[in-house]
Amino acid sequence: MTHVFHRDPRATLPVAVRGEGVYILDEAGRRYLDASGGAAVSCLGHSHKKVVEAIQRQAATLPFAHTGFFTNRPMEELADVLIADAPAGLDKVYFVSGGSEATEAALKLARQYFLEQGQPKRRHFIARRQSYHGNTLGALAVGGNANRRRPYEPLLMAVSHIAPCYAYREQRPEETDEAYGQRAADALEAAILELGAESVAGFIAEPVVGATLGAVPAVPGYFKRIREICDRHGVLLILDEVMCGMGRTGTLYACTQDGVAPDLLTVAKGLGAGYQPVGALLASRRIFETVTSGSGQFRHGHTYMGHATACAAALAVQQVIREDDLLEAVNRQGRLLRALLDDRFADHPNVGDIRGRGLFLGLEIVADRATKAPFDPALQLHARIKTEAMRQGLMCYPMGGTADGIAGDHVLLAPPFIITDDEVREIVDRLAKAIDLALDTAPLSR
Repeated sequence: MTHVFHRDPRATLPVAVRGEGVYILDEAGRRYLDASGGAAVSCLGHSHKKVVEAIQRQAATLPFAHTGFFTNRPMEELADVLIADAPAGLDKVYFVSGGSEATEAALKLARQYFLEQGQPKRRHFIARRQSYHGNTLGALAVGGNANRRRPYEPLLMAVSHIAPCYAYREQRPEETDEAYGQRAADALEAAILELGAESVAGFIAEPVVGATLGAVPAVPGYFKRIREICDRHGVLLILDEVMCGMGRTGTLYACTQDGVAPDLLTVAKGLGAGYQPVGALLASRRIFETVTSGSGQFRHGHTYMGHATACAAALAVQQVIREDDLLEAVNRQGRLLRALLDDRFADHPNVGDIRGRGLFLGLEIVADRATKAPFDPALQLHARIKTEAMRQGLMCYPMGGTADGIAGDHVLLAPPFIITDDEVREIVDRLAKAIDLALDTAPLSR
């Protein structure tokens, strides 16, 4: 018996005892290739010497000092590093312990910004269906993951959700990317006008949608149109890069590839690479100065914000990414992984789409490629794929509800930035076996 309240108390999990590069070892000696970075977290793999040493040094000198009394050097240095490469206008960093906390901070700061401006009517947020922004109540409310929202609907604030930019299922056959991107973005303007522009505080979206859709990037031009709409109506643009940011898509910030800069931006996961719990909200100078010249401070906080050891770990992670030129590695290995996936699954009858950027790729599994019909959700195909993958010694990130929040299955891949060519090939080989074994399990019908 265990006294741990596990995510799934019914599951019997292997006990992880050691990490070696891109592998995790359990106490039985089995090795698992971490092709998903856990949940797109472990961008440097496991047990990276420089990061471990940075944590040890900080813990030996100052593990923690409450930020209501002190600042600390790792936090100050990490903020400088993040802002040095940040999208234009972002100038301040508010540190938290994870992605959900970062989203909560973004929503509350957006609301306070408008209060300080004398616009108290601006209280509504608009988000997208088939999105995910975290599991705390505010983050869950703006998120569009139907399965995660459903039990807590009575507790969630009202949020307007528009369609995602999801070309595989939403783009019409005759539409160009530009035309589809404009149509998808125009849904935001329609929602703003329906609510009344004077009442809308912000629009939140993932530049590359992660867990809920499986590495879906927007079509070219979509986010530029979104930025224009937000500016026209005085609405803040909040970009959630908790999963897709910090180099995962090949640039430090994913929105760089879309040619836009948000007013608020959230990061976590790859920020600290799993070595310590850490996340951050980046805010524009305009928002910061509005708050500090008004009431004087952001009316929000957490005990562990700016945690010295967590910031020391994240600082070491970001230094390794730069010193070892790992963004170039992400692009190089991402091209290899995509090419091998395209080759292996080009004629697979049940792989409908392969998408993503950098080392952030997804495969959508369908019952029929021609019609894009998903499998019956009762089959829980994504769970079967995960089970078979673990048997093959592969960690990947399958999810269900891809198509409409209920039906549909995908597999998300987000391997460490340090992965080698041979390990990339190993991922594709093991994944192909896992998918085929899951599909061969009765009573699947094709």
